[in-house]
Amino acid sequence: MRIVAVLAPDSVLGFEVMLPGMVFGAANTVSGEEHYDIRIVTVGGTAAAASEHGAVRLVTDWDLDSLADADTVVVPGQAEFRCEPSAVVRHALLDAAERGARLASVCVGAFTLAATGLLDGQRATTHWEHAAELARRHPLVDVDASVLFIDNGAVLTSAGAAAGLDLCLHMVRRDLGAKVAADTARQIVMPPQRDGGQAQFIAHTDPDSPDSSLQPVLDWMQVNLHRPLTLDDIAAHGAISVRSLNRRFRAEIGTTPLQWLLRARVHRAQQLLETTHLSIDRIAEEAGFGAATTLRYHFARLTRTSPQAYRNSFHHSGRSSRLGERTA
Repeated sequence: MRIVAVLAPDSVLGFEVMLPGMVFGAANTVSGEEHYDIRIVTVGGTAAAASEHGAVRLVTDWDLDSLADADTVVVPGQAEFRCEPSAVVRHALLDAAERGARLASVCVGAFTLAATGLLDGQRATTHWEHAAELARRHPLVDVDASVLFIDNGAVLTSAGAAAGLDLCLHMVRRDLGAKVAADTARQIVMPPQRDGGQAQFIAHTDPDSPDSSLQPVLDWMQVNLHRPLTLDDIAAHGAISVRSLNRRFRAEIGTTPLQWLLRARVHRAQQLLETTHLSIDRIAEEAGFGAATTLRYHFARLTRTSPQAYRNSFHHSGRSSRLGERTA
């Protein structure tokens, strides 16, 4: 079982301290196994949540010493993020990193991680409103304010609170595979494919104008991943110009049509690797990559592992190898 420790200092933002438990706990529920032991960690056993978001006093069974057992440490934001974290908090985080724990920040929790030096020389993100200040305070950190989250392997950072959900879901995908991550997303009613590289600034469509949504186009692309889709094909299906297609993807989803298509194909390959015995060549065809070499290149770039290594880690024995029927 993996221990997820969520650090809760005084003035912690209440929603952010609870959101990791929502995601990792849902992963336990949908998989039917206790993959994660979620612990709220405070300094001395208690913490006061930020009063401007609703004053709550947390009383927990876990103090900083328990970080020594954690496999993942999540650092939420706090109202007083501009203040330097205490020496005991910094040392606890550094000790956790030194023994191999994965550290992840939500929103302005990046300021706490940056204060330890763990982000020096790495890309990091935080809420767009405070990104310039993070860069000014920590010039050795390569701050990117344009993305939802950044995965550096052992250290991860996310933008605003909602991006923290995306980051936790991303970690579930890394740990347990694409199917459990997709089931977890459905359980907590969130999008399963908001990738870290998507933009923080996303304009939402008018809910009273369903015809303006790209959802029918996304659904069609998902069904036709195996086909060699071009921008012209996608635009023609949506009955719009290529220029309008690119603009609307940027506005509604925060990425380009071809980038969304590429990531959807990688996710499809992950599902097939987990649930079928198909060859890598056949999976490359079914996911729309055409050739195994193309699949391996994009798969390694986006998941940091090879298709075969991913299958060895996440394949579910005993499941059917038959492909589901496609709908045109």
